[in-house]
Amino acid sequence: MRARLFLAAVVAVLAACSTLPAIDSASWHAVGLPGKRVTNYSPDVKDGRRAIRAEADASASLWRRKVDIPADRLTDVTWSWWVDDAIPAADLHDADRSDSPARMIFAFDGDHARLSQRSRMMFELARTLTGESPPYATLMYVWSHNLPVGTMVQSHRSERVRKIVLDGGSASLRHWREHRRNVAQDFERVFGEAPGRLIGVAVMTDADNTGARARAWYGSIELPH
Repeated sequence: MRARLFLAAVVAVLAACSTLPAIDSASWHAVGLPGKRVTNYSPDVKDGRRAIRAEADASASLWRRKVDIPADRLTDVTWSWWVDDAIPAADLHDADRSDSPARMIFAFDGDHARLSQRSRMMFELARTLTGESPPYATLMYVWSHNLPVGTMVQSHRSERVRKIVLDGGSASLRHWREHRRNVAQDFERVFGEAPGRLIGVAVMTDADNTGARARAWYGSIELPH
């Protein structure tokens, strides 16, 4: 039950610009999760690049910005991250060990009438916990030390959250990794439907399930014109 409450809170806090301000600017803010220790997010310069440093200590919270971008403008999104080390005990296929040192999260609006009864109940719970309406669907790009790049993981706790493994292994540690993804195509591939409006962008470094520590840096994010 606690795990289900946690995920409900995550999707609830993810709520038209072409390029987002630097990820440490005033338009971004920390969002805590009920019952969880807070990951520390702070401005930094990493290897000559402005960034937000995320330090998790058995914690989980988000660094978020709300946006409003129509679906027909969603094409390539670019960002970068730097992961200091893996979380050896983490496993995204195991709900009790589902931690990741780096996540890039995109929240989408959609037709809530299409939601299953289970999802509607979870969304109602999320509204009660946080006072915010959850996004219709959430697409995450994640770092994983034990799953092949390209693996799609459906959340154990919500059918409306899908994860794509984008990086992993020792070769992707301790240097900037540049990523470009067509989020509309990825959304349609993993959800089997076209995306709605993009309404939120967030990063998340979490180590609460394993009780570990994790550190990562996130560079600026560029959205399509």
